[in-house]
Amino acid sequence: MAALRPSARLLRTVNATSHIPKRTFASVQPVDPSQVPSPSRGPIPSNQTSTVQDPTADPKDKVKTFNIYRWNPDEPTSKPRMQSFTLDLNKTGPMMLDALIRIKNEVDPTLTFRRSCREGRIPTDTAQESRIYPLPHSYVVKDLVPDLTQFYKQYKSIKPYLQRDTPPPDGKENLQSQTERAKLDGLYECILCACCSTACPSYWWNSEEYLGPAVLLQSYRWLADSRDEHKEERKAALNNSMSLYRCHTILNCTRTCPKGLNPARAIAETKKAMALD
Repeated sequence: MAALRPSARLLRTVNATSHIPKRTFASVQPVDPSQVPSPSRGPIPSNQTSTVQDPTADPKDKVKTFNIYRWNPDEPTSKPRMQSFTLDLNKTGPMMLDALIRIKNEVDPTLTFRRSCREGRIPTDTAQESRIYPLPHSYVVKDLVPDLTQFYKQYKSIKPYLQRDTPPPDGKENLQSQTERAKLDGLYECILCACCSTACPSYWWNSEEYLGPAVLLQSYRWLADSRDEHKEERKAALNNSMSLYRCHTILNCTRTCPKGLNPARAIAETKKAMALD
């Protein structure tokens, strides 16, 4: 039995080494001479040398570029510039304001603009590329925000609210007929966006004294309201050479209004009312 022990140990050693895997060697492919860089042939295209493929555009994407006016008052030496942003309209709301909000929320939080009406008058898909500027002929506070201090001061001056000295007959509300109410159509819808006023050459030249189309349309809205009892005072405030009569019927205001209103007509009706007194 003692003579068998060395052979048993040798057998176990042989069996242990029998499980070692065989070594494998990589095969070498022959080199194509046409793929070897040469000064006479020029560089090899990247699509033949890279295994990483460029991502293909999704045919369902609806990509649009927005070129937006930028200016920062904190950098007074920097000139205004246009900055481009590209969005997929399939992931954006239908209106231009939706695109601006998405750019501010997801791309550039420094983009500054003012919003209030949310009327949704300007769709995003009007063109393949959009250029967005602040209101023309106005001082810019930052980016798309114009200084409308003078505009709102003029709006306040016309007292844009119902003025009465007589209480309602029923003590509850001031009634008017359907015909009287219809006279306000095309007037009360104004959202005070100031597009018409800033498109008016007369307002460019005389904005300190000329009230402009938007404010004059709002003024006529109260002159046309049967419930208002201070019409003579309203007319007296307009009876000068600048507040009303700087309008030269250029009609830029009517062409520009995003709501399709007619400020030029309201100004003409105001002039008519003034002439008939």
